[in-house]
Amino acid sequence: MMPAARESLLDAAYTALSRRPWSAVRMVDVAAAAGVSRQTLYNEFGSKDGLARALVRREADGYLAGVDRALTGHSDPRERLTATAEWTTSAARENALVRAMLTGCWSERLPSPALSAVRSTSAVPAQRRADGPLPSPGDFVALVRDRAVTALAGPGTPKSDTAELVRSCELAVRLALSCVAAPPDEGGVAELVRSALQRQAG
Repeated sequence: MMPAARESLLDAAYTALSRRPWSAVRMVDVAAAAGVSRQTLYNEFGSKDGLARALVRREADGYLAGVDRALTGHSDPRERLTATAEWTTSAARENALVRAMLTGCWSERLPSPALSAVRSTSAVPAQRRADGPLPSPGDFVALVRDRAVTALAGPGTPKSDTAELVRSCELAVRLALSCVAAPPDEGGVAELVRSALQRQAG
C-alpha cells in the first residue's frame, strides 16, 4: 500500500475520533471515509488496536517534527526554547492525542494503547514501527530536551556549558508541560519560559 493511502486512512481515523469516542469509531466507517475496503484497512493495520497505535505514533512524530521546526526558527537560543514551549502548548491545545501523550492523561474518549511494544506480525514497516514502544510523558521530556541541546550546542561547546544547556532545555520543556496541564493566561507560556531562562542565566 502506498504511504499516501496509509495517511488517508489515518486522517479518516483522526477525523472520526474528533467526532465521537474511540469506542464508537468503526473500522468499516474509517475504510469508507478513506475510500478503501475494510479488508485493505485490516491488511494495513491488523486490528483496531493497530490503527490506534499507528494514529498515536503519527501524532507523536508530528509533534516532534514541530519541535524541530521551532528549534530552527530563531537565531537567539532563548527564543528557540520559547518557541518550542509555545509549540508544545498549542499542539496540546489543538490535538487531544498530543495532550494525552504529553500528560499521560488519556480520557475515555481516546484510544489508549499500551506504551510498551506489542508483538508485531505486520509486513508493513510503518506498522512494525507503530507496534514498537510508544513514548511516555517522561520520554517526551528527554526527546525534546535532547533535540534542543543538539540544536543549540555549537560544535566544540565545552562540557560545563553543555550541562548548563541541558538544565535550561529541560526547564523550558517542563515549564511547557506544566502549562499544558494547567494553562496560564494568554501569552503566559512565552513569559514564563523567558523569565525562567533569564533567572537561570543570571
